[in-house]
Parts: sequence; structure tokens; C-alpha cells
Amino acid sequence: GIQDEHMQKMVDEARGKGAQVVVVLSHNGMDVDIKMASRVSGIDAILGGHTHDGMPAPFIVKNSGGQTLVANAGSNSKFLGVLDFDVRGGKVQGFQYKLLPVFSNLLAADATMQAHIDKVRAPYKTKLEEKLAVTEDLLYRRGNFNGSWDQVICDALMQNKGADIAFSPGVRWGTSLLPGDTITYERMMDQMALTYPATTLNSFTGAQIKEILEDVADNIFNPDPYYQHGGDM
Repeated sequence: GIQDEHMQKMVDEARGKGAQVVVVLSHNGMDVDIKMASRVSGIDAILGGHTHDGMPAPFIVKNSGGQTLVANAGSNSKFLGVLDFDVRGGKVQGFQYKLLPVFSNLLAADATMQAHIDKVRAPYKTKLEEKLAVTEDLLYRRGNFNGSWDQVICDALMQNKGADIAFSPGVRWGTSLLPGDTITYERMMDQMALTYPATTLNSFTGAQIKEILEDVADNIFNPDPYYQHGGDM
């Protein structure tokens, strides 16, 4: 869990060794980082992830030591966050921040890396490009709640497992597809082969299902950010 006292000790130690700027790299999420910034002094900026927020400007948190900037630069290499500090007299006097969009389809691929990727993919290329279907609707998994890809997966689980209800982690990865796009084997692997590839058929009581859903909701929406442990509906 988050240990503010330990973080304060580390910040004080860095300052004691002469650090003029202290930046924390975090994977806690914006809400948690904002709370930590209010409780730990001496941090100039917290650059985080986890919640995938593309922050056009840092969130400025006031604390006993002055202020701390909190920012996320989105996810999936869609943005590049650029933070420049004006450091004079041994301390930060000002800053400039930009959130730059990355148009990856307009950037030339690194030749060496592309060759490596092509080599690794070669044995599986035919299978990955296998055409399974054509989508009639937008397929996506991007928010905290059920996306259209999630619904396709849950419908398939119920149909193939003979289940009355299906649960699938509401993760935020994989490739979004536009209406009319081909669903290839690779696009299915984008969604289902990472982290949670297994499926099981189990029996639950109504009380157990209610408890599972309430626990997930608490993990996401607890009023205290330090009790938000991730998870998606």
C-alpha cells in the first residue's frame, strides 16, 4: 500500500543529498497521486500512469512544502508529456508543460526494430492474419465500464460455456475496430491473450455475485483514493 511516511523519508533523503528537483514516477493513478502530493512535501512533480489520463495541464496540489505538480500522459504512446523546470537558486522557480499528441502512423518505423518484429512474427503470420468475422459496430475497450468488445466476449462465453452470466475483466487494452473492419485472429488475441487468458465455468449464489460486484465497485469508486485498488466493471 501507499506509505506516506516512507515516501517523505525518501524525499528528505534526496533533498539532503543535494537534489534541487525531486520527481516521482508513479503507477498509482491520478486520484492516489493527488492525495499523496497533499500529504508528502518536497516533491516537485509526480508523473504517473495506471488511470491512463491524458492531462493537458498538470494538477497543482498545495502542501506544507509549497506545491506539487501531478500529471499523466495518457496511454498506449498516444501522447508525449513534456515538463521543463526553471531551476534557479537551488530550487524550482517555474515550469512549462505540454501534452504532445503522437501520430504514430505518420512516423517512419525504426528499421532495426521493424526487422526484429517481422522476424518474431514470421512463424505465426498466417494464423494471426486469419479472418474470423467483420464487425458491424464499433468495438472498443477503453473505460471503467462495459465496452462493446467486453460484451462480445461475455456473449461468446455464455454461448460456448452454457453459462447464465459471464464475467470478463473490463480492461483497457487491445485494438479498437471501426464498423466494417475485419476481426482477425490477432485482434482477438489483442483482447483475450493478455494477463487473463483462462476461462472457467463455476456455480455462484446470488449473494456471491452481489458481493463480487460490490467489491469491484468499491475498488474503483471508494471515496478514499488509497482504497481504490484498481479493477474495472
